Amino acid sequence: MMGSLQLEPARSRPDLLATPVSKALAIWPVDAPVDADQVLVAPIDPGLADTAAFCEAYQVGLEVSANCVIVAGRRGEVTRYAACIVLATTRADVNGVVRRHLDVRKCSFAPMDEAVRLTGMEYGGITPIGLPADWPILVDARVAATPHVIVGSGVRHSKIAVAGPALGALPGAEVIDGLAKEIS
Repeated sequence: MMGSLQLEPARSRPDLLATPVSKALAIWPVDAPVDADQVLVAPIDPGLADTAAFCEAYQVGLEVSANCVIVAGRRGEVTRYAACIVLATTRADVNGVVRRHLDVRKCSFAPMDEAVRLTGMEYGGITPIGLPADWPILVDARVAATPHVIVGSGVRHSKIAVAGPALGALPGAEVIDGLAKEIS
């Protein structure tokens, strides 16, 4: 149990997951570092889905709460999307590490409506599980080193608990040292 969350296997609660997340869990790789049944979900008040409010209300430390942010980078007429998974105590280095990694001239957070449309998930609940298969998933090394993290579930009325190393092993994922900077 993490904080006051009432966790249960996510595959048994599709009502607490966005459709792309349920589909991804249904085809979870058998060689993943954790079994799909070790991906847990807990219902939460959707009004408390934003990180700071969630952590306070459910007694979850910021150091185990991860954010999944969608970035869009452009080079010429080509737009590249990626997900960045960072701990709540950090901020993704979008204009440095992420921009260079995506090999784009300009990089910024994807507009909310675009992120929602392209992921099939709710804003404030976007998760790396179930993202478009051609998107890179950039995981800060601190997330991958955390035994268990809490991240969105694709919807605002629940959260997923999963081993940090499992996020780093998702299809298309790459663990990157220095992807994020500490928030001062």
